Amino acid sequence: MAGRSSLSSSMAREKIKIKKIDNITARQVTFSKRRRGIFKKAEELSVLCDADIALIIFSATGKLFDFSNSRMKDILARYSAHANYEKKEEEPFLELQLENSNLAKLNSEVADKNQELRKLRGEDLQGVDLEELLQLERILEGSLSRVLETKMIELSQERKPALLLDQSDTSTIHEEGQYSSESITNGGPPLTEDDSSDTSLKLG
Repeated sequence: MAGRSSLSSSMAREKIKIKKIDNITARQVTFSKRRRGIFKKAEELSVLCDADIALIIFSATGKLFDFSNSRMKDILARYSAHANYEKKEEEPFLELQLENSNLAKLNSEVADKNQELRKLRGEDLQGVDLEELLQLERILEGSLSRVLETKMIELSQERKPALLLDQSDTSTIHEEGQYSSESITNGGPPLTEDDSSDTSLKLG
């Protein structure tokens, strides 16, 4: 007897699974009853607790049903303003989360770069395997090559004004020498007839 009673109470407490009603007529009847029940409960809640309530329901056929204990438009306006206010309050928090995430990422990158720099200086090499050592060697060789190349370019740029000055001095000396030679050749007074005779006598 006790066993049957326990079984009956267990079956009574078993929850009925909620699922879609396949029969269209039964579905419409259930919708009407439940809708009226919900609206009645909403009205009772608004009276008992002095609450502003607005309900909007669309049926399966798209028909609109609504309930409000005051003007629906006013309640929806309050809801919209409240939603926008909450969104604005959340935005700084979300921005702060994003900044913290970016900061953590940057800190991690800085730590990695500092560790790599120490290794390039020959520090903290304990536990570094051969492959990583070879990679560090290649990085150093590449850096040294770029340093030497930059050094040669800088030296070349520094020597260029001096070379241009030397070339300018050489050109000036050459021009002055050429001018002096022409002066010696063409600069004497023209020979007179007597001078020509004297020269002939001397040569004769």
